[in-house]
Amino acid sequence: MNGFSISDASRSAMAPDQSNCTRCRAAPFCIPARTGQDAPHPPVLSRRIRVARDTRLFQAGDLVGERFYAIYYGTIKYTFTTASNHEKIGAFLMSGDLLALDAIGFRRHHGTAVALEDSEVCEIRYDCMQSRPMLLHGMISKQIAREQITAHWLRNSGAGQRLAAFLLDMSWRHYRRGYSAQRFRLAMSRQDIANFLALSPECLSRELAQFRQDGLLEVEEREITLRDAARLRQLATDSSPAAVPVHPQV
Repeated sequence: MNGFSISDASRSAMAPDQSNCTRCRAAPFCIPARTGQDAPHPPVLSRRIRVARDTRLFQAGDLVGERFYAIYYGTIKYTFTTASNHEKIGAFLMSGDLLALDAIGFRRHHGTAVALEDSEVCEIRYDCMQSRPMLLHGMISKQIAREQITAHWLRNSGAGQRLAAFLLDMSWRHYRRGYSAQRFRLAMSRQDIANFLALSPECLSRELAQFRQDGLLEVEEREITLRDAARLRQLATDSSPAAVPVHPQV
């Protein structure tokens, strides 16, 4: 993969069109989009950046540059290196999600952001937030809350429970963005999912095979069809009541 340098960014950047926010599927829950045209404040978004599949938006050690990002469309994988020198996936980010808030106050990024598919991100400069301190606080609080929930079910559940919670979370996130909650495509590989869930790829394959055998879902390459979301919810919440819920219609 190629590094994403400032010169790459300048060639791939577009002037922000705030009107696009109103047409974005993520606008209802993307805080910058909801407030992008508030008067008398200046626009929140400074530019939109295209990030091609398998390309890094930034990598560990890059200068933060006093900016963070909202995902406009696509999927971004955020990774970091553990104390034991292993690469760990910390998050999969979709449209409306915020990226690099954890870099605020630091000079350099300590993680790497890679596009899993052709994506675009909305750049937000710190100076655009100076007149909106409560907005920035809301963004940070939202991200912390989500990370706490994810950390809870990763830490307090077995392999099957983790996978069930992950699939329900992806179902809910697709539903909120206007897509089907029952049938959706995963942008990430099975190896990436296993890394995120702290499972071996072999263990993940066994759990998926068991889910198929039990009639909980169907899998065709990266296409997932949930067949019994109620049983998945029961499995996910047996050991982790904080598992992310899925819409009742699924």
